[in-house]
Amino acid sequence: MTTTTTSHSRQQRPAPHAAAAGARVFSLPLEHGPLAPATARRAARPILASWGLDEDQLYDALLVISELVTNAVTHALPPVALHLHTTTNGPGRVQVHVSDGGPHTASPTTSWATTRPTDEHGRGTTIITTLAHHTGTTPTPDNDTDGLINHWADLSAA
Repeated sequence: MTTTTTSHSRQQRPAPHAAAAGARVFSLPLEHGPLAPATARRAARPILASWGLDEDQLYDALLVISELVTNAVTHALPPVALHLHTTTNGPGRVQVHVSDGGPHTASPTTSWATTRPTDEHGRGTTIITTLAHHTGTTPTPDNDTDGLINHWADLSAA
């Protein structure tokens, strides 16, 4: 079964759309704010479960999603969007992508994270690189026109 799912608001349920043969895709635009990580986890959980991830893989994927989205809303400009990709005809992998508007130009001292005690922030990248097979940051395919940055991680899946 091939599905592409896109949700445009918090209230709207994801709807299936056509995707390339053997591909499953889920996309979710997120509000640029403190509720974005929870919104992303809540929307991604049933999608990833339907793709066959076991409980350990689901936990790891949701943690990576949470960290990537948190980094985007803490350190980058809007818009923020979550994109999940997997295929049915290859090695069991899920790709987690979070796109954002690029580095925030405000002073680092105004960041939410800098207002928290040191032991409450600063481990996101370590968590992501520990759980993922590969990670990276690249411009989105339309970077010449949209200026968005894509942060991604490849994870094991069923």
